[in-house]
Amino acid sequence: MIIQTSRFGQLEVDSNRLITFEEGILGFPDQKEYALIQTGVGSGFYWLQSVDTPDLAFVVCDPRLFVADYQVPVKPDDLGGIGLSDPENAQVFVIVNKIGDLLTGNFQGPLVTNVVNRHARQLVLSDKRYSTRHPLMRIPEEAVLEKTA
Repeated sequence: MIIQTSRFGQLEVDSNRLITFEEGILGFPDQKEYALIQTGVGSGFYWLQSVDTPDLAFVVCDPRLFVADYQVPVKPDDLGGIGLSDPENAQVFVIVNKIGDLLTGNFQGPLVTNVVNRHARQLVLSDKRYSTRHPLMRIPEEAVLEKTA
């Protein structure tokens, strides 16, 4: 499938990289189809690019890269809508934000994907151990300087 993006121009995306959010993502309920685009070889970060809106994309990552014991406490009702009955078939991502030289992740709004049928849902957790801006890492100063030069 060919999609248009504002960051990368026209991209060919394998259909196995398409993810459907039947309920959309918070703030974007009408955007249902996204492509998962790898940012680089060996990188733990991905672009979750809207298939229909070139300007809409989120940086996402697996939260366990930064918090090894991160668990998503879910009820079966939460995952029935995406056809997920076996937790082994789940992939969890969090949306990443950049605040100054700090990358944060929305650990209270994880994106849970059924890897078998590629349907996903954003959950809203009431667990207060994590925040919507959980610190992930500082961007090395050299990288910040290169971007501004």
